Amino acid sequence: MTIKVSIDAAGGDYGIPVTIEAGINALSKYNDLQIHFVGDSLSIENELKKHRKSDLLGNRIYITHATEVISMDESPSNALRRKKDSSMRIAIKLVKDGIVDACVSAGNTGALMAIARFVLKTIDGVDRPAIMSSVPTITGHNHILDLGGNIDSKPETLLQFAIMGSIAVQHTENIQNPSIGLLNVGVEDMKGHEKIQATADLLKDSSLNYQGFVEGNDIYKGVVDVIVCDGFEGNIALKASEGVANMISHFIKESFNKNLLTKIVALFAKPVMKNFKAKVDPGKHNGASLLGLRGVVVKSHGNADVDSFLQAIKEAYLEAHAKITEKISKQLTQELEDHK
Repeated sequence: MTIKVSIDAAGGDYGIPVTIEAGINALSKYNDLQIHFVGDSLSIENELKKHRKSDLLGNRIYITHATEVISMDESPSNALRRKKDSSMRIAIKLVKDGIVDACVSAGNTGALMAIARFVLKTIDGVDRPAIMSSVPTITGHNHILDLGGNIDSKPETLLQFAIMGSIAVQHTENIQNPSIGLLNVGVEDMKGHEKIQATADLLKDSSLNYQGFVEGNDIYKGVVDVIVCDGFEGNIALKASEGVANMISHFIKESFNKNLLTKIVALFAKPVMKNFKAKVDPGKHNGASLLGLRGVVVKSHGNADVDSFLQAIKEAYLEAHAKITEKISKQLTQELEDHK
């Protein structure tokens, strides 16, 4: 089976140079992958000529022309209403038309969510799509959703997030029965506001492998496979974590560059720091899934380099290969039937 992925080639901070090279690397890695680059066709063709591999992979490379690009600071409403020939919108429309199985973009998150929801629509039974991504933990990594797609979600919506996250992790990570945790201010049963308590009751009554509440300091312990939360809390947790990581990186560099002695120590510590960086490198966890749509859409970090963007393509490839959309629809329908 050939997996076809459209790439918003112009999206992100670096655009075509990064997306084209990452796409070529993905084609080299997956023999059953076909890529449709979307953007200015002349610019894409010129970039492809810089890579000798593209000649060998030419029969699996397609180009779809787009005349517009959505900027990173553009409002979602403006992008949706006025830029109907943008590389992002056309890349998503290729999914709707059945030409490709998945779409990847490093562009404006708000615009991507708005356009994807408008063009693809949501699966029956899904109130809102959720953004899910993996984060490194002591034991490996886990997944969190929602990371900012929705604010003030209802308990029923959070249950949908849990079902979608469980299915996605099960089929992309080969975890038979993913464990689910609900983010809260404490692990005790009585902790949390009314919405959290109502969500917990729904999760307990579901067929999911629900393990109970988890706190913020549990996120990076790897105590569960999937952590469910509202987009408000999820986005704050993610951004706070990124801020802490940047602060630690700053202090380490500052300490090693303090004087000649610390610079010498840095040389001896280089292997240790390289190993540390490899374990917490956010690029290895790049690729946030927009779950709940009638098609696979993956959001890459806007500042992703080639290797990071390749990870986003990998996520789209795995979800398309596992037919995540169909599996979410089937299990969600069954779960809702059981709760009637």
